[in-house]
Amino acid sequence: MNFLFKIILLFSRLPLQVLYLFSDVIFFLMYHLVGYRKKVVTENLKKSFPEKSVVEISTIRKSFYRNFSDYILETFKSFTISSTELRVRVQHINQDVFKDAKAENKNVILLAGHIFNWEWFNALATIIPQENCFPVYRKVQNSFWEEKIKGIRNSFGNQALEAKEVIRHIFRNRNDGNSVYMFIADQTPHVSEVTYGLNFLNQKTPAFVGYDKLSTRMDLAFVFCEMKKVKRGYYQINYYRIYPDGEKFVEHEVVRKFHKMLENTINKRPDNYLWSHRRWKYQHAIKVMETGI
Repeated sequence: MNFLFKIILLFSRLPLQVLYLFSDVIFFLMYHLVGYRKKVVTENLKKSFPEKSVVEISTIRKSFYRNFSDYILETFKSFTISSTELRVRVQHINQDVFKDAKAENKNVILLAGHIFNWEWFNALATIIPQENCFPVYRKVQNSFWEEKIKGIRNSFGNQALEAKEVIRHIFRNRNDGNSVYMFIADQTPHVSEVTYGLNFLNQKTPAFVGYDKLSTRMDLAFVFCEMKKVKRGYYQINYYRIYPDGEKFVEHEVVRKFHKMLENTINKRPDNYLWSHRRWKYQHAIKVMETGI
């Protein structure tokens, strides 16, 4: 494992222009030869966009595999990329939301989706006024890779938190506007944890609701992250504050609003979303289905 990781580190030090040549090879293998999860991707796209033609679905699918291949190589690059290069490659728009939350003495809950490339959020910690940034991640079963991947999450002064411990951490941490928690909030709950569902991309979708408990019990600042791929290797993130309709959030309100904003983002550039995931496999386990979204 150590030898393999040393090779990966050497590989990640190559310029991105060179790594993208490998991305082209991966795309050819995944899309044309292996057909990696092509059936899953096609089914997800057809159900999400029933109004689109076979040709349109095929075009989105092919572009998705190109973006997915870039994501894989950019993730390798994450082991050695500098904060300086990430600042050039990722533009953060509307940083005032962090200044406002700091002034209001409210910790921030960042809600992002699986839009390429969500792995490059990390350098945000170097440019916002909050001292503590906590990326939330799901634990990898292999202990060796768990340590290495957590190392990526901990770069640039971040302090990665495993998903099972984050809610407890937020409740115990002082709500003083000095902490940011970074959620990939469209995770699929384990079937044993599925309770609430909503209509997302024209499908009944089990929704992760852990952060919803925070919205109704604590006065926090919720922020949606809209990732946009400008061109190969360059991204733009727009940050939008999510406000309650009333004085405070009611149950599932922030979940509905997040999914609506994410859906709007996906509709703009559907090829940038992670379609290879079996996101809708636990529809049958939904106990409470939202009808208002």
